[in-house]
Amino acid sequence: MSAHRYAVTSTWTGNTGSGTSGYRDYRRDVTLSVSGKHDLLASADRTFHGDAERWNPEDMLLAALSECHLLSYLHACTARGVVVTEYVDDAEGLLILEGRAGRFASATLRPRVSVADPSMIPEALSAHDDAHAWCFIANSVSFPVSVEPVVTSARGAAPA
Repeated sequence: MSAHRYAVTSTWTGNTGSGTSGYRDYRRDVTLSVSGKHDLLASADRTFHGDAERWNPEDMLLAALSECHLLSYLHACTARGVVVTEYVDDAEGLLILEGRAGRFASATLRPRVSVADPSMIPEALSAHDDAHAWCFIANSVSFPVSVEPVVTSARGAAPA
């Protein structure tokens, strides 16, 4: 077993002059910083009075699930001898609000993958099982994460 630590600094930048004197008197703007990386401008979702042009926590959670699966999948394919030439995921999450609290009820990843040869399609599909089992983020959340992959070949085989 090994342990890895991660650190991020979240800085609220939404004080318009009166702090949090009222619910609508401040912006939800945040700057997320990680040493050695570009800052990420974030906010609340527009529904919660945030800036729609900035990333929100819900976006970032879904992005983390999607990217973790993608990276785990590329590793699984390499181990199985599958050559991936394209990968695009249209992920979707469902957030349920209950009064002032909320929670993610589910997330669905919909990766569309292209592989170099039609003979690789069965292994490419199976590699999604490995990726799902290996994904650190999916293993850390308390809601179901489903994967609905489509795999095709650059050489024109029918999608699987």
